[in-house]
Amino acid sequence: MPRKFHLEIIATDRIFYKGDCEHLVITAIDGLVGIMAGHEPVVTTLPAGELKYMVDGKWHYAAISGGFIQVMPESSIILADNCELPEEIDIKRAEEARERAQERLRQKQSIKEYYQTQAALNRAMNRLKVSQKHFK
Repeated sequence: MPRKFHLEIIATDRIFYKGDCEHLVITAIDGLVGIMAGHEPVVTTLPAGELKYMVDGKWHYAAISGGFIQVMPESSIILADNCELPEEIDIKRAEEARERAQERLRQKQSIKEYYQTQAALNRAMNRLKVSQKHFK
């Protein structure tokens, strides 16, 4: 039986998950990272991406729009801007956000506006990817 560790995923609007976990896979700033009980302490930023965690042998998936993670040997805490289950994602709204961001990218923008628009596009694309990949 795999060792468990305590996981908390806290979004700005709710406690998304709080409980034991066997395995966590996150998209970190430098690629995918797998976390299990006994992991070395780490603090890193999380870009928009997919997150998956295993509870009682079953994988659960979510779209995260960015945040931070603190990993300790027996616990991990994720502070996320937003975190959604695939079935919670409004696909029509995410497609509209993607289209708006793509249109804004075609317009002349300041560097700051460009990065903000690129981040909005990344969030929309991530939400669509996670919802299409895991929601049946």
